[in-house]
Amino acid sequence: MDLLFFVQDSPAPPAGGSGQGPGGGFLGMLPMLAMMFLVMYFLVMRPQSKQRKERDEMIKNLKKNDKVLTNAGIYGIVKQVNGDDPDLTLCIDERKDVCIKVSKQSIASLVKASGSADAEPKPETTEKKS
Repeated sequence: MDLLFFVQDSPAPPAGGSGQGPGGGFLGMLPMLAMMFLVMYFLVMRPQSKQRKERDEMIKNLKKNDKVLTNAGIYGIVKQVNGDDPDLTLCIDERKDVCIKVSKQSIASLVKASGSADAEPKPETTEKKS
């Protein structure tokens, strides 16, 4: 077996003398990189920034009796909010008066605001009085 077939002659540089390959080098890739950055900005970075601002506004506007969901999946009712304090008190069982103290940053979403117009419907009993 002959090993000479692995040795190849390198092609001569182009006659222009610039030494750049057929792709045009970095200047040829610059518009492509700019387009990729713009697409990344409008598809990823801008919507993420908008969501973060909305969440910060929601956390800032939390008030007593708001129903919330935490990042851990716990539903609760806000019982106490202290202005600049980073914590708040959530009541997770009103019948047994079980309350926990959580960080405001752990609130994932607002389920129902305290002053919302759509009140919970009261369950109707199906029993007939005799």
